[in-house]
Formats: sequence, C-alpha cells, structure tokens
Amino acid sequence: MVPLDYDKLPEHIAIIMDGNGRWAKQRGKKRIFGHQQGVKAVQKIVEEAARLKVPYLTLFAFSTENWNRPKEEIGTLMKLLVRSLREELEKMLKNNIRLTTIGATDRLPTQVQKELELVVEKTKNNSNMVLTLALSYGGREEIQRATREIAVLVKNNIISPEKIDESIINRHLYAQNLPDVDLLIRTSGEQRISNFMLWHLAYAELYFTSTCWPDFDEKELHAALLNYQNRERRFGKTSEQVNP
Repeated sequence: MVPLDYDKLPEHIAIIMDGNGRWAKQRGKKRIFGHQQGVKAVQKIVEEAARLKVPYLTLFAFSTENWNRPKEEIGTLMKLLVRSLREELEKMLKNNIRLTTIGATDRLPTQVQKELELVVEKTKNNSNMVLTLALSYGGREEIQRATREIAVLVKNNIISPEKIDESIINRHLYAQNLPDVDLLIRTSGEQRISNFMLWHLAYAELYFTSTCWPDFDEKELHAALLNYQNRERRFGKTSEQVNP
C-alpha cells in the first residue's frame, strides 16, 4: 500500500458510523451486539486518528431521528455511551484528547449528561486532538436554532440584517468552534449525508465504503485517507489556479 503523506492529512475528519445493526443481523445476532462491536471500532479509530495527529475528529453517534427507534434500543445505546465515557476517560487523558459535543444534549438522559459534562471538563485542556460526539444532533435543527437566535438579535436591533454573514451564522451553530469538514467518511455502503453537519460539509470530500462500522479499522481509515490525498481540492477554482 502507498504510504500516507503525513503533511497532507485532513484537518477535520467526520464519520457517519453506519451499519452496526446490519453487521449483527448478518451474523445472526441482535442489534445490540453490533452496537457493542461498534464501540470497539470507535476506540480503534480515535486512537489511530490521535496517533496520526489529526486535529479534529467528529463522530455521528446519535441523530435527532434516532429518537424514533425502539425505546429498548435507545436505552441500550445510552448505557453503552455512559460505559464508554467512563472507560475511555483515562485513554483520552493519556493521549491528550479533548472531548466536546454538538447537538441537543439537553434531551439526553440525566446520567448521560452528567457523564458527558465530567469528561468534557476533565479533558478541556488537552490539545492533541478534539474529539466531538454528535449526540441528539440534526443538521437542519442546528440551522433552524441558529436562525431563531439571529432573528432575536435582529428584532432587538442588536444587529442589522445587512450584517448577517457566514461568521455570524457560524457563531450560532452547535459546531461553531469546529473548522469545516475536509473528509466525510460513511460506512456500510449508504451514500448520503443523512442530515449531518450540513453547514460544515460545504466543501468536504465524501468517501463511502461498503464496510460496516464494526469492521472499520485502522487499515480502512488509511484507505480513506489515501483516497482523500489523491483528490484535487479546488474550492471553485480551476486546476491551473490550484496547481500553477
């Protein structure tokens, strides 16, 4: 395999971790088994991204639409989340990883909120990588929320409509402290973005793999990164402008 160019790694990788349920079903197991194995995949990818010194890694862990799933499955996912946060705190501290979240986290169970607040607080000064969990997150809901907040500012004459630009909109998003996504990875063969980081994906490179999330490992991540490095990112310019 061609080696990675460590000088051309994306600054911000976002991953839609899809396929846990299908992976389990293919093996004659319940969906919970797939979610449990999916947690192990998260551990591998977070550690590898930190080793590669990727500055930002964002994982789509639970969407606003996921609240429509069976209550039993939601409860299991929340328990897995709490357990993972407790078990991974020491590793995050050791690897200098800072945890943040985006989404309507006030909808999460109280125990989950408390565990998140604890880990976020304990890792807030870490600087090797920012790991962001998108929890109870939806891209359209994020933009609606930002629009309402900006509308209040206009109504109260704090800003004028003419002053609304990208920076003001970005300031009111859940992901206001994150740079634009450079590489979006989606596992399990689905080829859509599913209401994920609509604003920050404006110029992202999209990478789709048929590999289900529990099987997505360091080798799969490297394949995605090599694919990314072989693309020409023009941002609306011509090839001649990008490579004079």
